[in-house]
Amino acid sequence: MRLTRLVVTLSALPLLAALTLWGPSSADAVGPPGYVALGDSYSAGVGAGGTIASSGSCRRSTNAYPRLWAVRTAPASFGFPACDGATTTDVLNGQLDQLSSATGLVSITVGGDDAGFADVMATCAVPTGLLCLPRVDRARGFVRDTLPGRLDALYSAIRDRAPGARVVVLGYPRFYQLDGGCLAGLEEAKRVAIDTAIDELDTVIAKRAAAHGFVFGDVRGAFAAHEICGRDPWLHSVTVPLGDSYHPTAVGQSRGYLPVFTAAAI
Repeated sequence: MRLTRLVVTLSALPLLAALTLWGPSSADAVGPPGYVALGDSYSAGVGAGGTIASSGSCRRSTNAYPRLWAVRTAPASFGFPACDGATTTDVLNGQLDQLSSATGLVSITVGGDDAGFADVMATCAVPTGLLCLPRVDRARGFVRDTLPGRLDALYSAIRDRAPGARVVVLGYPRFYQLDGGCLAGLEEAKRVAIDTAIDELDTVIAKRAAAHGFVFGDVRGAFAAHEICGRDPWLHSVTVPLGDSYHPTAVGQSRGYLPVFTAAAI
């Protein structure tokens, strides 16, 4: 009797070890935690088509990287308050109510509208364009001197609202492939100035994100050779509707932003 019990016990050990190593069955596995996508038009998916009618002026898209990620991974919950034109103040005052202690993952793009990049591009697109470079310099000054404090206030509030969340802060792609194939449009000097300003914006965002323990997702490499003036651009130039201009296409969201966010979300 004792020998039989010992044999049975010993024979069961491999199974017990396997259960310990592999945990519950896939049917009982817990999916990704609650996810909230904050931010501006680059997170909302403006320019990518598939606009969700109920999102109104926020112009959220079914092709936006947060929506694509949520469909693919099925998180426990999905909040999508990102909105066209949102500044750090807009996110702070109007989007953080979807965060909670149960939020496990947050993504955000913000800062471009604070720096006035829509006005920069509108100024630079004027054919005479004499005010373009001064307007870019003014945006760079704002990014250097004012934006860091605004990001700090917002990032602190995000951490307070979602203390256990992994926060992924994504940057912006350069707009232009320099020495590219554009035969018209902005002069090369303007393109260089705009790309330089975007690099400075991304640098500030990355530094402030790191200071708060957040992960920075740099999309510039993903968009390399796919900027405006490239052979296969993933960004709109001036287009109709005008609000889609200088925003990622559906391919820019799925092949530019989504892989960078997916890697950073782990």
